[in-house]
Amino acid sequence: VSAVVDPELEPDVADRVARSLARLVVVLAAEVGAARGLTSTQVDSGAFADDQRQQAWLSGSGLEHVRSWWQMSRPVDPREAEDGFLPAPDPGVVIRTVARDPETGMPLESDLAAVHDVLETAFTDHFNYHEETFDEFVSRLREDPGHRWDHWWIAELQPDGDGPPEPAGALVGAVSPGADGGPDSSYVEYLGVLRSARGRGVATSLLRAVFADAARRGRPSVGIEVDQDSSTGAAGLYLSMGFTTSYVTQSWHVDLPVRP
Repeated sequence: VSAVVDPELEPDVADRVARSLARLVVVLAAEVGAARGLTSTQVDSGAFADDQRQQAWLSGSGLEHVRSWWQMSRPVDPREAEDGFLPAPDPGVVIRTVARDPETGMPLESDLAAVHDVLETAFTDHFNYHEETFDEFVSRLREDPGHRWDHWWIAELQPDGDGPPEPAGALVGAVSPGADGGPDSSYVEYLGVLRSARGRGVATSLLRAVFADAARRGRPSVGIEVDQDSSTGAAGLYLSMGFTTSYVTQSWHVDLPVRP
């Protein structure tokens, strides 16, 4: 949940509004949890690292600061749109967008399912992982205003011997609106690589595909979020590819029992 209080309010009024919102969140979380047949549910909210007011409200509502995230950005060089400017994928790695039905133009469900399967498998060892069905995954992403089907990529690896390439990585991107009417940027919502395929340049190749796509669209930058305490080495990869941290956000959680 995201609870936002007008920053122009007087402190005592803002505190009362924040407490009211916190009580409402508990009620709504219980309703959603009950509808899903749960006995407990997690409330996940956030704050900017330098917003002590928001952090005090979250703490006062029983939430705990559990994680910090680097919000990173990388400038796009227009030359990255040119063939050959960016290094080609490593041998055996094939990067492509999800396939489309030639009649409807909609993405093939088999490719969307492949993306879902890769991300579900790749993220099982990530912080706060929870299983999400294919229908939930696709429906949630489609509701994002920045969602675009042509921002989904699949990385495939050629197996030893004969046989078709097999999905090994996936990237789901989105459009990030420009500030104050400025040009839109690209944003990496998800980037996952199967454990068996890590170390073969799959993540690097997927990111380069996004850079080239953003350059072709005339976008100035690509954004991404990374877990400050990730054990996968993702932060080091992003830094090596030109990303820098713009600001830091926090995750705050509390587990609530669900009652009728």
